[in-house]
Amino acid sequence: MNTHELPMMVFTLFAQMSVGAFVVLGVVQLVAASRYGREAVDRITDPVLYAIGPVMVLGLVASMFHMNDVGNTLNVLRHVATSWLSREILFGAGFAALGFLFAAAQWFKWGTSRQRQGLAALTALVGLVLVWSMSMIYYSLVAVPAWHSWTTPAQFFTTALLLGALAVGAALMGTLMVRRRRSGATTVDHADSSLIAGTLKGIGIAAVVLLGAEFLVIPLHIANLAGAGGAAATSAEVFTGAWFVARLVLVFLGAGLLAVLLFRYASPDARPRTLAVLATGAFALVLAGELIGRSQFYDSMTRIGM
Repeated sequence: MNTHELPMMVFTLFAQMSVGAFVVLGVVQLVAASRYGREAVDRITDPVLYAIGPVMVLGLVASMFHMNDVGNTLNVLRHVATSWLSREILFGAGFAALGFLFAAAQWFKWGTSRQRQGLAALTALVGLVLVWSMSMIYYSLVAVPAWHSWTTPAQFFTTALLLGALAVGAALMGTLMVRRRRSGATTVDHADSSLIAGTLKGIGIAAVVLLGAEFLVIPLHIANLAGAGGAAATSAEVFTGAWFVARLVLVFLGAGLLAVLLFRYASPDARPRTLAVLATGAFALVLAGELIGRSQFYDSMTRIGM
């Protein structure tokens, strides 16, 4: 694996996962609130929301280890009009700031529910623009065939939603297990159980769909590179061997097999420990697979010419 770009691997994966998790939580809010009530949904999802901020900050901190001089960070913002890197930093900071503001508004119940929804929508939009800006940094490098492809934004958004969805599932079950341990309860409120089970089923379906998209984009990307010859064909050779196979196996097991099991066993009467193991296992496997994939993404940087 290419570990030279480890700071950027951590930053891009954690930032994309944070955006994906925030968007997925928004979808859960919209879908579940009409059936279970906004108060019940907030009680289940707010702890997950509060975990997104620290993950995003960790990613931002990791990105600073990629800079020769951290003090130049503010200078980068002077080129927002022309530089995708400047836009990435701007929207990354904006997403983190708006996310913390929304989390504080949820915690202290600032404003009306509709106002908080508006803030959440703005935060999600800024996060999606952040992922787009990330992808355009690499897409704009015409001399790097492996990156100058429509598959770069496609893979970045797929990774964001896939990791985000599975992270939400694992966090929901982790929160539930912590609450049970603290309260000493042996059962879970049926309404809460029904809400969590429905959410996990939705995550299972989304994971399978996103897995299909990823397994469609990856072969097309490799085929396009191999068929182009030259530097592109050299880049295609990176996506072979044991590490590439390991990535596919890990992502398939996590997003495919475990997602199917998650959908099958997710019910209000299911044992929470079983669901927690499935949800956490799916997330861990896909995270490991995407880490390998991001390493190979950076390793595929073969320039045309010099």
